[in-house]
Amino acid sequence: VLQLARIEKRKMNITLENIDLHETITNIVKTFSLNLKDNNGEIKLDLQADDPLIKADKQHLTNLIYNLLDNAVKFSTENPEIRISTKQNDHELTISCADKGIGIDKKYINKIFNKFYRIPTGNIYNVKGFGLGLNYVKNIVNAHNWRIKVESKPGEGSIFTIFIHLS
Repeated sequence: VLQLARIEKRKMNITLENIDLHETITNIVKTFSLNLKDNNGEIKLDLQADDPLIKADKQHLTNLIYNLLDNAVKFSTENPEIRISTKQNDHELTISCADKGIGIDKKYINKIFNKFYRIPTGNIYNVKGFGLGLNYVKNIVNAHNWRIKVESKPGEGSIFTIFIHLS
C-alpha cells in the first residue's frame, strides 16, 4: 500500500541494477513453492532467454513476479499449475506467467489493472484481497518502460506476459 502511494505521487524510487532474470525467478519460485504445498500446486520453469541479464529494480521485480504467482494460486480451482517462461529476440525479452485457473472474461481484461478493481464473482470464489496487486504490477511495468499483455479464457486460465525492451 505504501509503495502504491509513492507510485501515485510519482515518488517511487526505482534503482536499476543488472539482474540475472533467471536467477531471480528461480529464487522466487523456491520461496514461493512453500505456499503451494498446502494446495498440491506446481510451478514449472521454461527459461529460454539466451541472455537473461536485464536492468531492473530487483525488489520491485521480485514483488511483481510474486504478485503474478499469488494470483495464479488464488484463482485456481484446485492443484494450481503454473508455468513461468522467458524468451528473447533481438529487441526484447519476455517473461510469461501462465496458469490453468478460472480465467478472466474478455469484458474484464481492460479493468483488472485498475486500483481496487475486483472481478465480480458473486459467492463462487472466496478470494481475499483489495484489488491492489495487479495495479502494482502495472505501475512497476510502466515505471520500467516495459509492456504487459494478458490473454485469458474463462475456465482455461490466464497468461500474463511482460515485454522488456533490450537496449
